[in-house]
Amino acid sequence: MMSRPPQRVSIISAILFFVVAMFIGSQMMTMMNGAETDTLITSEFVQAVEQDRVQNVVYDAGSYTVTGTYYPAATAGSTASDAYNNAIGALNAQVQGVLGTDARTVDTTNLDAKSVGTPRKYTSTYVGQDSLMQLLKSHPDVEYQVKLPDGMGDFLMSLLPTLLLIGLMVFFFVQMNKANNSQMSFGKAKAKEYTQEHPDVRFDDVAGEDEAVEELQEIKDFLVNPKKYQDLGAKIPRGCLLVGPPGTGKTLLARAVAGEAQVPFFSISGSEFVEMFVGVGASRVRDLFKHAKESAPSIIFIDEIDAVGRQRGAGLGGGHDEREQTLNQLLVEMDGFEKNDAVVLIAATNRVDVLDPALLRPGRFDRQIVVDAPDVRGREKILAVHAKNKPIGPDVDLPRIAKLTSGMTGADLMNLMNEAALLTARRNKSHISMAEVNESMERLMAGPERKNRVMNEKTRRTIAFHESGHALVGHLLPNADPVHKITIVPRGRALGYTMSIPDEDKFLVSRNEMYDELAVFLGGRVAEEIFCGDITTGASNDLERATKMARQMVVNYGMSDALGQQTFGQPNHEVFLGRDYGNTQDYSPETAQRIDEEVARLMKQAHDTAYEILSQRADQMHTMAEVLLDRETVDGAACEALLNNTWAEFSKKEAAGEIPPDEGFTLVEPVGKQEEPQLASPRQAAEPQGDSSQQ
Repeated sequence: MMSRPPQRVSIISAILFFVVAMFIGSQMMTMMNGAETDTLITSEFVQAVEQDRVQNVVYDAGSYTVTGTYYPAATAGSTASDAYNNAIGALNAQVQGVLGTDARTVDTTNLDAKSVGTPRKYTSTYVGQDSLMQLLKSHPDVEYQVKLPDGMGDFLMSLLPTLLLIGLMVFFFVQMNKANNSQMSFGKAKAKEYTQEHPDVRFDDVAGEDEAVEELQEIKDFLVNPKKYQDLGAKIPRGCLLVGPPGTGKTLLARAVAGEAQVPFFSISGSEFVEMFVGVGASRVRDLFKHAKESAPSIIFIDEIDAVGRQRGAGLGGGHDEREQTLNQLLVEMDGFEKNDAVVLIAATNRVDVLDPALLRPGRFDRQIVVDAPDVRGREKILAVHAKNKPIGPDVDLPRIAKLTSGMTGADLMNLMNEAALLTARRNKSHISMAEVNESMERLMAGPERKNRVMNEKTRRTIAFHESGHALVGHLLPNADPVHKITIVPRGRALGYTMSIPDEDKFLVSRNEMYDELAVFLGGRVAEEIFCGDITTGASNDLERATKMARQMVVNYGMSDALGQQTFGQPNHEVFLGRDYGNTQDYSPETAQRIDEEVARLMKQAHDTAYEILSQRADQMHTMAEVLLDRETVDGAACEALLNNTWAEFSKKEAAGEIPPDEGFTLVEPVGKQEEPQLASPRQAAEPQGDSSQQ
């Protein structure tokens, strides 16, 4: 592995820790022992010996101290002894007064001093071994021992402060040396190396991206068995760029290559090249390719290469651009391979539009593999992968979920199944059912449900008519997406929403579909006009999205008969500028005015379409609003009955128990929808129709 070795505990640090611990421990033991030992001055020690209160004496010739045990009780003649004898004498007098003078009494003259008190430890100072021996000769009952000085121990104790000081100096020197080495290693690449002994993900774990897997398997096979290709005169691709939106599995594919390849695999992020010092990025590029060439055949993976591979010469201001120097070194290393250097560079990005053209030319990145959102079959395979380790109930229909999740990426589907598992655990269930999957799908599309939000009746009625307008216009127009669910329960930042999901994947958008989509956007605002007597801020998000779509129809898609088949406004995105800030206007002010007029015409046309539909269905709109106010959420067969204006018949069957319980979302086909290939909706599936401004 090319990263720095793990930190090891220094021997010197361990020794210092041990010495300090021993020193602190010895001091604590001394303090504890001192609390149980009497400290006597020399005269008190001599008096105790002369009064035969000392049991033993240990004389330390090195420190001139005596230790041992003694009896601290007072001897005869002392104040304590006199008090004791006086008490006994008084007792004898009372006995003689009762029994007579001939009675036998207690003799106090032979009082043993050692019978009063218990032995304790002592320590004292006594200078002169000879005089101590003379003192103890007259008291042969006292045990006597001489402790000779330990020269080595005293020497080490005297050196302890010096050793501690030297140890601290060495410790700080080692730390400073490590810091210097860290500074000098700025130019070393921080790539992680993976070998076949450390597999992470296999190609079998990658679902829904069969074409990308096939391309990467070919590169892996070229590195493992190059002779088959060399015999045909084929050259190894020097670079492979994985391109696609976030969450589609670009990094997962690279991890699968790391798990499958029988060659060294080096992984690094594009942001790890450039740091605070000039020249670090180029140095790390050289170091990375040096290690890769030494381990050839090998694979290098750079994640988020747009962090270092952005187009050169577009930065603001002057001076040296460290990122450009890093990119130049990367270009040289990629194009400077020798013939037999079997090193393949795999990179991933979701911003291929900002990459430098020199980086994308053949000879550097020979292949660009598009990793897009999966189709319905791919989503079904991805769902199967993420459901593999989860207890799935028998009612969970993965093909049906795949149809309802049009436009979702692999990361979205993984999050969907994980949210379903979390919701199942929250409900204390043992298996994931379709109810948890549907609830998780709504959480991802519209946000968490907010049932506790308090709204007055007028606001609830306005939201009910608003969502009914969206749903009814979307249901009656032939080119709109099917309506699956209507609710006035707040979710996320929306006060209510209408869930419209295409029943199949779409890849093109027709003009008629966009016309109908505009009318659906304005259905909520028109319903407020007709049935509430006033308009609210609830349609602000609808108006924003509708205006954006109408302008795209005129400016980008050439769908205006008045302006003809042309586009307006060439994008000129600079690297360090925002996406829209760098656009240039390549048309005259008169054309700009005509564009604004055409956008206004499209918006009025959509408004008139929605107004005509809802004004003709006033009774149905009132029914839908009343049902929503009563039930708050309508889906499945109930939603179909509302939209088809058969609510009376549905209510009778429901009361009679003839309606089976709903199993989730159903596909409610719009009335009069043509049997024609379905095209992609310009807006994301199930995006809330309500606005987030009403909070």
